[in-house]
Amino acid sequence: MKVELHCHTNISDGSCSFGELLEVAKSESIGHLAITNHDTTMGLQEMVEKGKEKGIEIIPGIEVSGYDFARGRRVHILGYFVEYGHKALEELCNPLIEKRNAASVKMVERIINAGYQITWEQVSKFRGGTGVYKQHIMQALKEAGYTDSIYGDLYKKIFSRGQNGEEQGIAFIPMEYVDAVLAVKAIRAAGGVPVLAHPGQYDSFEIIPALVEAGLEGIEVLHPHHGHAEEERAIQYADQYKLIKTGGSDFHGVYGDKPIRLGSYSPGTECVNALTLKKKSMAIKF
Repeated sequence: MKVELHCHTNISDGSCSFGELLEVAKSESIGHLAITNHDTTMGLQEMVEKGKEKGIEIIPGIEVSGYDFARGRRVHILGYFVEYGHKALEELCNPLIEKRNAASVKMVERIINAGYQITWEQVSKFRGGTGVYKQHIMQALKEAGYTDSIYGDLYKKIFSRGQNGEEQGIAFIPMEYVDAVLAVKAIRAAGGVPVLAHPGQYDSFEIIPALVEAGLEGIEVLHPHHGHAEEERAIQYADQYKLIKTGGSDFHGVYGDKPIRLGSYSPGTECVNALTLKKKSMAIKF
């Protein structure tokens, strides 16, 4: 049985409903599936029950959109076995969801003002359970005939951050994320096991000591955006700080930035066992 510890449904920025995701998980022989939607635990309780009916263990999770303010870098924190709707996560993440939706409204306004014939209503057809993401805006532009892909030249023209010599996108709006240290603490308060997500993607290695001090318990080693060098660096940090080595495909369905199969970055059942034991030991400490 394969293990999938990082995937998204249409509650955030994935294209699949949970039911569709379950069917894919069955076809890929996945026995343990963590649902890690961005900044929300919406629907997790029902997902756990439906997973039991299909013979798949659903691990209730979250991916918090954090930030390293000292270095100006994004830092995503995964949480496993979190309590649904816990106050600590709600208070940290709900303002972030509101800011993201407000930014999306402004993005669409800028795109319309730039001459693209779309409306907020057209974009809203594709919205997730927690609101509108860039993928939903691109889906509306794709439907309107402006592009044949979610990612590509048009995506860069509209949303580029203006780094590495690229021109800033016409609808780029910087997001105000939450302190990554606070994200780790909130996940622990919600009974979850906090894990640093894809540090190689955002070059978020340097904040690891501060995250460990806050209660970090793992680091994502296997990930589509990690090459051999990133994996090795993640392993070194994991060994140095005695962190659980995890992995996942970061599956988004058709909204992914590269074609990825669910379960294709499986860290094995031993990783699930390690996370489960850590969850139990944390509960004893509390």
